[in-house]
Order: sequence, then C-alpha cells, then structure tokens
Amino acid sequence: MEYLLRGDICYSENLKTLICKENAYLHIKDGLCQGVYDSLPKELSSVELKDYSGDLILPGMVDLHLHAPQYGFRGTKMDLELLDWLNVNTFPEEAKYQNLDYAERGYRDFVEDLRESATTRAVIFGTLHKNATLLLMKLLEESGLVSYVGKVNMDRNSPEYLTEHTAEESLKNTKEWLSEIPKDWQNCKPILTPRFTPTCSDALMEGLGKLAKEYKLPVQSHLSENLGEIAWVKELCPDAKHYGDTYDRYGLLENSIMAHCVYTEGEELSALKARGTMICHCPQSNTNLCSGAAPIRYFLEENVKVGLGTDVAGGANLSMLRAITDAISVSKLRFRLMDQSLVPLTLEEAFCLATLSGGSFFGKVGSFLPGYEGDALVFHEKRRSVRKQTVKERLEVLLYTGEESARLQAKFVQGRQLF
Repeated sequence: MEYLLRGDICYSENLKTLICKENAYLHIKDGLCQGVYDSLPKELSSVELKDYSGDLILPGMVDLHLHAPQYGFRGTKMDLELLDWLNVNTFPEEAKYQNLDYAERGYRDFVEDLRESATTRAVIFGTLHKNATLLLMKLLEESGLVSYVGKVNMDRNSPEYLTEHTAEESLKNTKEWLSEIPKDWQNCKPILTPRFTPTCSDALMEGLGKLAKEYKLPVQSHLSENLGEIAWVKELCPDAKHYGDTYDRYGLLENSIMAHCVYTEGEELSALKARGTMICHCPQSNTNLCSGAAPIRYFLEENVKVGLGTDVAGGANLSMLRAITDAISVSKLRFRLMDQSLVPLTLEEAFCLATLSGGSFFGKVGSFLPGYEGDALVFHEKRRSVRKQTVKERLEVLLYTGEESARLQAKFVQGRQLF
C-alpha cells in the first residue's frame, strides 16, 4: 500500500512548531508517513495520487478520555457538579448496559459517530459488564479506528445495582474479560480501568496493579478532578501522601492515563512526572461539571506528558476540534482570573496536544514526520473567505467553526482509508 495525498498540509513538529504547507504532498507507504514534499519528487511520479488540492490535510485526532456508555445522555443535566452528576446521570445509565440489546444500540450509535468524527485514536471507558465491554470492543475493532477499551472496576461506594461487591469478584471478572478478547484483534486493545479511588478498594487497586504487571497492560482512571472528590479521597485514604499516591503505591501510575488533574501540583505532579504518566486535559468537561481549570501551562513547563480528551458525556460532544479551542479558552480564563504567571496556550501548543503529544501514548502517532503512522484527515471547506488567508489561518478557522465551515471528506488510519 503506497500513495500520495495532495493538499494543504498541517502537522506538528513539536509543541512550538506547526508546519503548514500549501499544495504539498504527503507520502504514505506500508501505513507509515515517508515525508512531506513541496513538489512531487520525480521518483514518486508513478505512485498513486489521491488529489485533495485546496483541502486541508491534518493528522488524525487522539481522544485520550471518553465514556462510551455515557454517549446517549450527553448534553443533559449539565448544571450538576461531578458527584451529583454521577449519581443522577451516569450510574443509572451504565446499569442498563447489562442488557446486551440495549448495549448494542447504544454502542453502535457511539462507534458510528466516532468513526465519522475527527478522532482516529481513542482511549475509552466501558462499564463493569464483561459482555457489553466485549461487544463495544468488537464494534470498534470492525470500525477501523484504533482504540484502547477498559472494563470498569468498582467494588465500593457504588449503587447496589452497579457494583462488583468485592475486590475478588471484580478481579475475577476482569481476568475473564481479558481471556475472552480475541487474540487476532488488531485495532482494539484492553486497558485496565479502575473507575476512580472512591469506588475502588485498596485490595482491588493492589490486584489491578498485579494484573497490569502480569499482562503488561496500560491503565486509565481519574485523578484530582473535583474538590468534593479530592476531599472524599482524603477521608477514604488518610494515609496516602496525596490522591495520586492511591494509585502509585500499587504501580498504577506507570504506563497510564490520568484524566483531569485539575488540582494536581507538588508531590503529586512529581510522582506523575517520575512515572511517565500521561495527563489527559478535558476542558469542556471541567467547565460543564464545575470542576475548574487545569494548569496546563504549568504541566508543560514541568515537562509532564499532556494530551486532550472530550470526556463524553462530561463533555457534550465528540469534537476534538472543539477540545483544542476549549483548551485555549480555559487557559485564558485561568490566566486572567487565577494565575497570570501561567500564560495561555497557543494554537500551536493546543493543536499538538490533540495530535502529536496525545498520540505518543499509541507510539509514533499524531504527526506526518517520517516514520509516524499514517493517520490523516481531509477537510473540505464549504467556501473560502472573501479575505485572503494563509493555510494556518484556515486551520484556525476550521478549529473554531468545525462543521459550520467544513466537512470531513476523507479519513485514514494507519494508512487505511476509512472513507
């Protein structure tokens, strides 16, 4: 499989450098990017050309945190704070996924819409139900998207209708889930998923840490999202050095994604940095659930890994384009209202978080640099502005206006064209 994409190409070289080339060529061979050229090299003149002249070609977007079973109630009861929102919205809905007919309807809607979105890679929460989670993984495997999916673990402080009752039961269910995942699946892989410390006992966390090491699996969870949640963790784990320590003492910060980290600082941030933990910033969700504004500038200055997520249904939609612009907006509010030493994110930085930076959790993903996997999006603008615009300006307009100004015309994952 070898071809060239022709169009107006934008991609990150690093956090500070955004490459924008007009009427350029992206060479993809065997699923990997080979290079971006201003003009067609003679030695590639016979290679298949997919001509999207005048369209914007971007790397695929990487959504590091979202909840598939919450997709059906996105955009409802968004006036609640996190803990109330979980009890009113989330837990009753997730309980319905024990019914496989219901789960299939909900997950099919989710996967079809995710496939049509700008997301090419995603890290996803299921529910605690083994069979429903396997069904979600099957649909994602068939979609052509690349993803990690987790069967949720929760054995305490949970509704009677949505709990695994004991650590032993939860760990048994998790091992059975892992054993039933087909070995030949290429696109969808498992990730261990303790919901968050308040719903996971120490015995369960310890067992999941052992599973992570035994099966060499990554981990996803939530950390320091909301002040009420943080106070609750202090009550439940008075011996912990900080919230992050409730994961770290069981080896659950290594090879992990911790969503939110709105109030992470000091020793907690040092632990995440030391373990190589990826922080997933979910700006829309943090705003909707009244959680706060994460200090992303501070994290970047400390060289901590950061990516972006929609956190559906805390975030009301799947748009990673919006996640980019929300990250910029939230950083501006934090700068103006909380700490003027932390300057707002730039367009270059926020775009990189959604592509190259977040993509690093999957390997060499999220850029068109040589050797990176061939994930690409082609956007066709409905009409050009009356004013003359650079490629970078058109990119910025796309990010802020989305489907209002352009449609996603083509999507490639690992070099495979999905549509």
